[in-house]
Amino acid sequence: MGDDGRADGVLIGRRAELAALTGALDRAAAGTAATVLVGGDAGVGKTHLVGALARVVRDRGGAVLVGQCAELGESMPYLPLADALWRAARDPRQGEAVRAVLASRPVLERLLPDGDDRSGGTSELGQQQLFGATLGLLGELGRAGPVLLVLEDLHWADRSTRRLLTFLSRVLQHERVCLVGTYRTDDLHRRHPLRPVVAELLRLPDVSAVDLRPFAPDETAAFLSALSAGQAPPPDVVERVHARSEGNPFYAAELYAAARTGEELPARLADLLLARVERLGDDAQRVVRVAAVAGRRVGDELVRRVSGLGEAEVGAALREIVSHRLLVPDGADGYRFRHALLREAVYADLLPGERTRLHAAFAALLADDSGSAAELAYHSLAAHDLPVAFAASVRAGREAERVGAPAEALEHYDRALSLWDAVPGPETAAGTDRVRLALAAVRAYGRSGEARRAVSRLRRLLETADPADRRLGVLLRESLAHYLSDLDMGAESADTAREAVDMLPADPPTPERAAALAAYVRALLLKMDDHPRYRGHDDDLPTLAEEAIAAARATGAAGVEAGALVSLGLYREEREARLQTPDLFARARDLAVRAGDHQVALRAAFHHARARFDRGDLTGAAEATEEAVRFTLGSGLGRSYYGVILRCLRFLIHYTAGEWTHAARLAAGFGIRVTRPAEALLSAYALFLEVAQGGDSVTERMRWIEPLWGEDELLAYLSRGLAAEQALWDGDPAAALDHVTAVLDVLRPADTAAIRIAATGLWAHAALGSRSAADELLSRARTAASTTFDGRPRAWLGLEGRAWLARAEAEHARAHGANDPELWRRTVTAFEYGTPGGGFVYEVARSRWRLAEALAERGSRDEAAAEWRAAVAAAERLGARPLRKALADLGTRARLASASPAAASGPFATLTPREREVLRLVAEGYNNRRIAEALFISPKTASVHVSNILGKLGVTSRTQAAALAHREGLPTS
Repeated sequence: MGDDGRADGVLIGRRAELAALTGALDRAAAGTAATVLVGGDAGVGKTHLVGALARVVRDRGGAVLVGQCAELGESMPYLPLADALWRAARDPRQGEAVRAVLASRPVLERLLPDGDDRSGGTSELGQQQLFGATLGLLGELGRAGPVLLVLEDLHWADRSTRRLLTFLSRVLQHERVCLVGTYRTDDLHRRHPLRPVVAELLRLPDVSAVDLRPFAPDETAAFLSALSAGQAPPPDVVERVHARSEGNPFYAAELYAAARTGEELPARLADLLLARVERLGDDAQRVVRVAAVAGRRVGDELVRRVSGLGEAEVGAALREIVSHRLLVPDGADGYRFRHALLREAVYADLLPGERTRLHAAFAALLADDSGSAAELAYHSLAAHDLPVAFAASVRAGREAERVGAPAEALEHYDRALSLWDAVPGPETAAGTDRVRLALAAVRAYGRSGEARRAVSRLRRLLETADPADRRLGVLLRESLAHYLSDLDMGAESADTAREAVDMLPADPPTPERAAALAAYVRALLLKMDDHPRYRGHDDDLPTLAEEAIAAARATGAAGVEAGALVSLGLYREEREARLQTPDLFARARDLAVRAGDHQVALRAAFHHARARFDRGDLTGAAEATEEAVRFTLGSGLGRSYYGVILRCLRFLIHYTAGEWTHAARLAAGFGIRVTRPAEALLSAYALFLEVAQGGDSVTERMRWIEPLWGEDELLAYLSRGLAAEQALWDGDPAAALDHVTAVLDVLRPADTAAIRIAATGLWAHAALGSRSAADELLSRARTAASTTFDGRPRAWLGLEGRAWLARAEAEHARAHGANDPELWRRTVTAFEYGTPGGGFVYEVARSRWRLAEALAERGSRDEAAAEWRAAVAAAERLGARPLRKALADLGTRARLASASPAAASGPFATLTPREREVLRLVAEGYNNRRIAEALFISPKTASVHVSNILGKLGVTSRTQAAALAHREGLPTS
């Protein structure tokens, strides 16, 4: 463990930043000196990043000189230079060379602690002489290899060091020197002497900046895992540490260490933060204390009134605070703490009585001015005014629900429930009873994607609810059945919903019984063929659905009506070939939206988009999904069950359509280090792209998903199916069959998901030549394609399901030694979805690979070459490396490669391998910065490659180069 709390030698994230630094180093090594200024908050990892660059230099045999400034003012000029020379001269790897060049430059030797100071000390050294000696030393060291000079903590630099930095940045030209300076951006207040120096240097052509950002959530998770020797911390710990540290690595390390001992805010961290506050004047410190009590953000007028200072005094104090970057302006009339931990440290440092008085002052002002209910609840609770805190919490929960913030609503409702027994007349103040307030909290759980916690809470409510209140009992059971269905617990959901239906008479109709009927119908759709009590009851479902719809219409429960319509549509979809289910689902969606039932609206919206997708309408499905995702996010339901599923479907549509650049942008938001089933489901969808492209993160992503296989059937189906494909690309059909068997063991015989898995297993059996096992798998695929869950003939199957069945038939023939071109031609056509050149682009290309192989085996070389070229072009455009490798192998074996559009005689013959890689990314729409990140080069180097490509291809723009690449077929790198 390093002194800064980081795991030694481990660099988390920072790919782009390290690429920028190594790019500058590459330019320096080639004879063009470069300067990089690395800025970032204290603790964000500047030293760690520069340390990684230093390791690169040492690995290349170069010299590394690192010196640090100290908070000593102007008392020690040239301190970082002296420090760098002193350390380098004692480094066993380079000390001899450094001492040799120092020996001929006494003006520099005198800077060292043991130097000859006969001249009277460094204060009498001629600055010009010292600058020239430094330049000469760096140039001489650079003759043997690249030189890295690092000046750390320049925010503390003395005047002489700042002038040396400016001199070297301007004068270094052809020396093989990379100069790196680091500084804290949070210390650079408006009058800081380094600010104008940085601004001046960044105008120079060979000076660049690297702004070090905080960690993203997955990077914080990886960082904490590295601190724990690879053991992943619990997800709630990661989430809390990231939220409090805001991605600052030093803060995260301190908070994580403190979490293990139960310490809320580590003393070392609190002292560091409070030291910045203590530099302020008295009025400014008072304003900071008031702001800390206000919360993360404070309004200008509130801070003036609570602080008790005059308008002029508050204005001057705020200017001082902002100039020291403790508060930053937020909107037209407010301020927020630059970092939440600073606010925590100041708040914790207040005396108890002082804290209570300030909270009471804020609560009084907010109550008088009809301020935010959430703020009023917070301040009233801290001031021990429980009745006001209770009423404000209920109001805040409702306001949060209204604006689509379920997590915040849950927090407010839970606070109100915790105060229920401590305040007089809670039902009057809340406008509802305790159970229905708890139901509001349950609803917030569901909208936050916490269905399991909603179920747990509903079960407890059922134990305590008054059994005489039958309508309440129905409401609780209907809600429980709803969340059980979300968790795919169909049998228990149906039992619970049936119990609710039986608690109220059918006449007169009631909205509660209508909702229970709709929940019962939805549950009947789930796994009823596997449950003895409900097996064979599918005939009841449409009757029950119609009864629910009639009762809902009679009682004005439009949301319930919409939910029953969706369930009825799902039942009829696979039994009625001519049913226009997309229109039915769209009607249900619109009805639910008008009723304000967002959960049902999302369910209907998902099935509307899914039904269009199943019918091969990829454009319509993409439009419907985009609209649904916008609605989801706008309603605050992004983490709900259908909120997650819609994001998955949106990715899948773009993946299917061959729009892999867009799909990759979506997948970038699917975390790798997942610990919950909902997160893991998103992560599993990213595997489609990563397995197809041969991505480096497949193994790590799978490692995090694997422990959750038993918790979610869809998750296991997706990830294990793709693990099987990965094993097949890796040449391990036996491992692939292990995954296939595990998935098929839990899928129902009539589940259409079995078709794709069976086709994957047949690929493995073809590789192994196991014919009898192949017969069983094909039978399983045919059963799923032709039979409904109740054992009746399936009237309709989606286009993708039909295509996978065609793939299974072709692979089955291949397993029996009869690689039939006609079966593969049917597979190609099936995956095109009726649009030649469209459909499921990647699977069309994979099918063409097998078609070309089958044609070549039959001696139809010209036709095989045509299919092979089409597959190569698609694989190159998609960046599908495993498929491209398989095609290259086929091209060599079947002597098809001579017809390749990427052959040396084509338009790309003059491009280098690196230029071909760059051209492929240009054709995918990458700009220079993204090309640099993808290939670990600098943006300037990427720009040079692009210019060379344009010249060699004889085109004048990136657009023309991309068009040529697509038209002629991208070259392999």
